[in-house]
Amino acid sequence: MILSTTPTLEGRPIKTYLGLVAGETIVGANAVRDFFASITDVIGGRAGAYEEVLGRARREALAELEDRAADLGADAVVGIDLGYEAVGGTGSMLMVTATGTAVKLG
Repeated sequence: MILSTTPTLEGRPIKTYLGLVAGETIVGANAVRDFFASITDVIGGRAGAYEEVLGRARREALAELEDRAADLGADAVVGIDLGYEAVGGTGSMLMVTATGTAVKLG
C-alpha cells in the first residue's frame, strides 16, 4: 500500500475515491522519562526518550490508517495529515492522529 501526504501520485492515476480513513493512538509518558527530558531541556540537546515515544505513536497511527484503508480495498492513501496533541489532565499523554483519503489506483 502506498501512503502519501500528496493529493496525487505521479504516474499512478486515481480510479476511485473510497473515503476518509483515520488512525489514532494515545501514548503516555512516564515520570522518569519526563524527569530526564526536563534535564535535557535545561542543559540542551535532544529529548531522545520523547522522540522514541513520538516515533512509535506515529508508526502506530499510520499502521491503523493503513489497516482501515485495506479493509476498504484501497491501493493507497493520499493527502495524509498527521496531528499531534497533548491530552490528559496534566498533558501527560500524547495523541497522534493520521487521516487521509483511501483510493483505488487505475
